[in-house]
Amino acid sequence: MVNKLMSVGIAGTGFYVPKKVITNSDLEKMINTTAEWIRVRTGVKQRRIADDHEATSDLAVKAARKALEDARISPLEIDLIIVATLSPDYLFPSTACLVQNKLGIRDAWAFDIEAACAGFIYALSVAEAFINSGTRKTAIVIGAEVFSRIVDWNDRNTCILMGDGAGAVVLREVENGKGILSTHLGADGSGADLLKQPACGSRLPAAEETVRQRLHYFKMEGNEVFKIAVRIMSKSVITALRKAGLSNKEINLIIPHQANTRILKAMAKKLFLPMEKVMVNIDKYGNTSAASVPIALAEAVKTGRIKEGDIVVLVAFGAGLTWGSSVIRY
Repeated sequence: MVNKLMSVGIAGTGFYVPKKVITNSDLEKMINTTAEWIRVRTGVKQRRIADDHEATSDLAVKAARKALEDARISPLEIDLIIVATLSPDYLFPSTACLVQNKLGIRDAWAFDIEAACAGFIYALSVAEAFINSGTRKTAIVIGAEVFSRIVDWNDRNTCILMGDGAGAVVLREVENGKGILSTHLGADGSGADLLKQPACGSRLPAAEETVRQRLHYFKMEGNEVFKIAVRIMSKSVITALRKAGLSNKEINLIIPHQANTRILKAMAKKLFLPMEKVMVNIDKYGNTSAASVPIALAEAVKTGRIKEGDIVVLVAFGAGLTWGSSVIRY
């Protein structure tokens, strides 16, 4: 078991998804595809899409309020806000600062983390470190995306996958022996070109030519990502379990990034886990990037799939390339 200064764990969870639904049948009318092809290839049946007036901070605040309610604490008890997102309201100020203001919190640190689909686990690890150090007591960690704004709705390879939403957790000191037991994080920048938004940064600022070439939209090399994701997520889970002194047989529920059901099944097979131990909700929400894991976690808690004492493993993989796993005893 890893030596820890204190036990830091999840005191509350919450999630929010927009009301607007786009089904696979809807996409049939927009692009050259079929509802069945999408379902078989990805596992997605529908996805939620933010209204025109909704931005990432709006979704984040709604998820945060539910997490605060679940934890039975006031927003004024929060002294750290971290938002994991790659679709912020603005490049600056941070979405976390917007969330801070909307929640009426004044005395808190607030910043964003951008580690793509693995961002929430990165953010969770950072918040745990601040609490362990004694510099902060209560954090709210949020994964939130309005990915539909950077999806090319003419590209059937990517638009069929993505959705919008937000998930949040309240993190604070918990009973000794519970909480986050171990975390494993990783990155490999040599794979940066596999998943990226080419334009709108300092490399290719927004211009007439970048818009014409549709470079401000998300691009992905799907086949390569599939193979790497299965291998890396499985390895990350095993590494985190070893750090916690546990084996895959002790997992009660694994909550992976909802990228593709074929990836989830392949990962479960590598870990010798039955699919009954894998949380899957991609069919309802699609791939919500950094919001994926906290939405699935909050839904698992809400539906009773997680019980006190359970060993729960979070795992994600995304652009960067980045990845991470967290082992938690509830």
